[in-house]
Amino acid sequence: MEPPENTAGAIESAEKIILRWDSTASEEARERMIFDSDRQEIDRYLQAVDEIQRSMESVTVTDDQNKVNGAIQIAMARLEDEFRNILISHTGPVEAESLVESVRSTPRADSTGVDFPEEDYSFEDSVVSKEVEVEFHVGESSSRSSSSSKYQSTTSIREIDLIPSEAIYDLRSIAERMISAGYFRECVQVYGSVRKSAMDASFRQLGIEKLSIGDIQRLEWEVLETKIKKWIRAAKVCIRILFASEKKLCEQIFEGLGTASDDSCFIETVKGPAIQLFNFAEAISISRRSPEKLFKILDLHDALSDLLPDVDVVFESKSAESIRVQAAEIQSRLAEAARGILSEFENAILREPSRIPVPGGTIHPLTRYVMNYISLISDYKQTLIELIVSKPPTGSRYSGDPTTPDMEFAELEGRTPLALHLIWIIVILQFNLDGKSKLYKDASLAHLFMMNNVHYIVQKIKGSPELREMIGDDYLKKLTGKFRQAATSYQRATWVRVLYCLRDEGLHVSGSFSSGVSKSALRERFKTFNAMFEEVHRTQATWLIPDNQLREELRISISEKLIPAYRSFLGRFRSHIESGKHPETYIKYSVEDLETAVLDFFEGYPVSQHLRRRSQ
Repeated sequence: MEPPENTAGAIESAEKIILRWDSTASEEARERMIFDSDRQEIDRYLQAVDEIQRSMESVTVTDDQNKVNGAIQIAMARLEDEFRNILISHTGPVEAESLVESVRSTPRADSTGVDFPEEDYSFEDSVVSKEVEVEFHVGESSSRSSSSSKYQSTTSIREIDLIPSEAIYDLRSIAERMISAGYFRECVQVYGSVRKSAMDASFRQLGIEKLSIGDIQRLEWEVLETKIKKWIRAAKVCIRILFASEKKLCEQIFEGLGTASDDSCFIETVKGPAIQLFNFAEAISISRRSPEKLFKILDLHDALSDLLPDVDVVFESKSAESIRVQAAEIQSRLAEAARGILSEFENAILREPSRIPVPGGTIHPLTRYVMNYISLISDYKQTLIELIVSKPPTGSRYSGDPTTPDMEFAELEGRTPLALHLIWIIVILQFNLDGKSKLYKDASLAHLFMMNNVHYIVQKIKGSPELREMIGDDYLKKLTGKFRQAATSYQRATWVRVLYCLRDEGLHVSGSFSSGVSKSALRERFKTFNAMFEEVHRTQATWLIPDNQLREELRISISEKLIPAYRSFLGRFRSHIESGKHPETYIKYSVEDLETAVLDFFEGYPVSQHLRRRSQ
């Protein structure tokens, strides 16, 4: 029979090697690391550990057991130090910027081309707590390939080598022996502490701060907007690269080594950082709702939706279930927040209380804000179509005129709930604007105000293909008809009484001995026309039509009515005035003077008190 392999001599030799590297007893051992030595020395030490471990099964004498147990403890302490040293020496900072670039793709849209009003605009405090200035930033999506040794990766995941393969070989050699000797927990704790430090460093480079949910909710929204944009980029790097790579590294070191196969090392390393990462999105998802938050909420929702398949892959184990659940719940809360914000926005428009008419009847800041807002909503059409599944409850929202809005809405069956919400926003915006138009004492200016604002609404819809598609050409035609009707109403309110001065009625006299034109009545008629036109010219030059084409069209329409009527009146009655005294007192303006005067209308600034007159 062959002698047992674990002879006393072999055990003694192994013990000597282990004791030689006992850092508690040897200064040389404290100053040097085994795995910094040549390969032969490394292998000799590992073989000694193996020998001692094998001897534990055959040693029966108590003194020998104590010696073997002591050697094992010394060896495990040494291997733990070696394990830590290898990890630290091969754990360098990850180049965060290069990782961010690697997950970046073309963004969905860019806000820089959106026409926002220059004015600061805010709803009343009870509806929106602060200035509402919409800044539109969208997250990016990515497409990457991966070759995981254990799981089927999504196409977005891209692992990187966090530690060189030679070091991984040594780490696995040590882990195998520590776990075999019952030191699994110690090995995993060392791994987790070093790798968590590396993860913290990567988080700092990516701009992910250690903030509690309360800390995040106390930040100003303008600060959070910037942080959200950074978070979206960082989250993609963390989940698709850092966490995925960390999982791969854990598998390379620990897979198949008994109890380590339950993902303990991976969870030990990334659970804290993952919670820290997702706490930010969770804080945003449960923050107070207000309209200015919608687009960042949607950016977060889209980014998280894009990442959920990757989260499911990276955190597939049962021990990581809480992370998967947290991510899915945050996405759900973000969706609910988006729905709630849209409802709040509708209510905010309806309740917007400003009672100061805008000068010159120009476009109200509310109109600019609302139309830019819903233009951005249309850029998120695909997401919102999925999120907005219920129609707006129109009947319960109107406390003013209850008929017109519902009548308009009844004609829009068959539209998506999102399209109905957008149309409803436009309906209640018009309702609010109609109330604001009544603040003008001059009926002509009230009509001009409505014309300007509804025209702006139409132009914004036409300028956005997505918005136009959802609103539909039928409703767009109805809106176009409204601003044209407002233009017609303006002309009637202003020019009917001016043109009334150029009628023939009341100028002719007839009697027993003569018939003809009453010069006194004619003089009075010219004086009335001059005074009325000068007043209209003086006031309406200060009114403003900001759209060049609309301004020109209305001037042309005015000229087409005014100039022929004045030319005809002048042709019929000029001779009666010129035959009397001081004809220039009554015929103050030529046809050309009026044509020039019309060009002053709707420019938004005062003109000289008297019309510019052509040299007579």
